[in-house]
Parts: sequence; C-alpha cells; structure tokens
Amino acid sequence: MKIQELFVCCKYNRKCSKSTKILNILIVAILISAFSTLVFTYQVYDFKAVFSYRSVFLKGWLMTCLLSLACLFLSFFLGTLAALMRRSRVLVIRYLSTFYVESIRGTPLLVQLLLFFYVIGSALHLESRFFIGILSLSLFSGAYIAEIVRSGLDSIRSSQIDSAKSIGMTSNQTYRYVIFPLVFRQIIPPLAGQFASIIKDSSLLSIIGISELTYSAQQISSATYSTLETYIPLAFGYLILTLPISLLSKSLERSFRYES
Repeated sequence: MKIQELFVCCKYNRKCSKSTKILNILIVAILISAFSTLVFTYQVYDFKAVFSYRSVFLKGWLMTCLLSLACLFLSFFLGTLAALMRRSRVLVIRYLSTFYVESIRGTPLLVQLLLFFYVIGSALHLESRFFIGILSLSLFSGAYIAEIVRSGLDSIRSSQIDSAKSIGMTSNQTYRYVIFPLVFRQIIPPLAGQFASIIKDSSLLSIIGISELTYSAQQISSATYSTLETYIPLAFGYLILTLPISLLSKSLERSFRYES
C-alpha cells in the first residue's frame, strides 16, 4: 500500500479501506491526547468548587436550549418570509425587506441587543427580557437566513419553473412541489451552520440579564474565582447542542444526494 493511500481517501467514490480509516482514527486520537496532556498537565485545575454549582449550570443550559429552540423556528420563519419578500413585484415590500436584511447584517448583534432592550423595549413597555432576547436574536439570524434562502431560490433554473407551469401547476404548487424541495437540498449546509451560530450567539443574551448558560458561568466564576474550570464545562455545554445539528445536516445531505 502506498503511503498516500494511508492518509488520502478517494474524493469521488467516497470509499476508504478499513485499515486507512483505523490508521487515521489512531492519528487523530494521538494528537488529541497530546493536546490534552499539554493543557491539563502543566496547569492545576480545581473543579470541586465549580461542581458544587452544577444545578446552576443545568438551569442555564436548559434556558439556552429553550432560547435556541424558539429562535431556530422564529428566525427560519422570518428569514424565509424576508427572502420571499425580496422577490416580490411590489417595490415597497422588496425595499423594506432589503432594508431589513442589509441593516441587520451590517450592524453588530451586541448593539442590536442593547438597542432593542433599552430603546425599543422601553418605548413599547416590554418588560420581558426573555421575549426581547428571543425577538432580537431571531431578527438578527433571520437576516442571514434570508440571504441563504434567497441564494437557494436563485439557484433554481427557470426551465424547472417553466416545466412545472407547462404541466398545469399553479404558482403555489410550483413552490410547494418543485422549488422548495430543490432549495432545501441546496441550503442544508449553510442553514445548519447558521443554526449552530444561533446557539452560540445566544451567549450574548447574558448582557441583558437572561440567565442562560454563559450568564450562569459568569456568576459561578465570580463566586468561585475559578475561571478556566468554569469555562471548560461551558464550552462542552455548547458543543453538546451544536454537534447534533452538524451530524443531522450531514445525514440530511446524504439523504438528498443524487448522482448527476
């Protein structure tokens, strides 16, 4: 067996020998072990104080799950709506959607959170930090999802739409049975990345006092003076939420893949 075959898997037929997979897994395991030894050997960690606050971590993690789940659905709805509005024939609707997408994408999320909480929330007498946090994060992510959906819609060739019309499909049927299935296959990878970003961006909601995972970690760090010991579990908490999204997106990609 050539040395190159031990490390390189064929890109096109996606087949690797069993020995190649085992060897590469061992190499990755050795590299991870070496990194872990370097990090944990030359630094003294005391997780006992942090472990006593495990219930605070759990409550913050559950709050992050709830926030992320609500933002996932709401941002996807807002993003899809904005993408369809940008294709509208009514100029006012198209310009409003363009203004929303460009203004949100062009300003930092931190500024938007403070603006929603201290300015818009106060003007509308909104006292729920939870509601303001979900709304602001959903509007922020919805602008990026709008661009993802728009690019997916633009990738559909006009011939496919003409074919749907030629067999008597209405506009709604064309979108439902032709356009949306094709678009969904195209946008799975970037959409999964954006969903993972929503979960990580929810950490910024701690600045408006929402007791999510990062806010809980900050409180524990202040109480125990164990910064690294606090933020290591914090990182794993977010990894537990984002890793399934990545695995699910890969599974969906395989399901929708076809040979051209």
